[in-house]
Amino acid sequence: MTTVRVLPRDEVADRIDDLARLRIAVFRDWPYLYDGDLDYERDYLRTYVESAASVLVVAEDGSRVVGASTGVPLADESPDFRAPYAAAGLDPARVYYFGESVLLSEYRGRGLGRRFFDTREAHAAALGGYHWTSFCAVVRADEDPRRPPSHRPLDAFWTARGYRRRPDIVTTIAWKEIGEAAATDKRLVAWLRPIGG
Repeated sequence: MTTVRVLPRDEVADRIDDLARLRIAVFRDWPYLYDGDLDYERDYLRTYVESAASVLVVAEDGSRVVGASTGVPLADESPDFRAPYAAAGLDPARVYYFGESVLLSEYRGRGLGRRFFDTREAHAAALGGYHWTSFCAVVRADEDPRRPPSHRPLDAFWTARGYRRRPDIVTTIAWKEIGEAAATDKRLVAWLRPIGG
């Protein structure tokens, strides 16, 4: 049986490697095509350890972590990451940012993605002071030949939850893609939902 829970703060640091390995495995697939690196992951995930208002939600099958979802105040992200929100007229201090939802393929279609969003949205609302929840999705061309024929975009799921795509808020993150010699910048577009909306 798969359970979903918020990881207590005193357990977060101890589960970073589990989350790092999970991110590497899931993000290797389309649309991220990430050629992962454990040291990079540990460094990236340090934000969630250091932020007092972060949240780490895990899906576990017994003691095995099969999915995870994160959130952190946008103000705790890097200045470069916050800048496109500010340029669009949003106060980063009023945005709660959802980092990722990763779930092993054999556990998809069971409602766990909905539970990840429900839990993070409730966490952001309970903290108070935030007006928006947001996340970013990688931008890929529809005609990209690497796109699997079976791929189903999540846009309809996100829209049904009240999120709206904001093409005026685009940020970049560098990662090494499968087949690349080194990390290159990838464009990500923001999606936002008003808290309580």
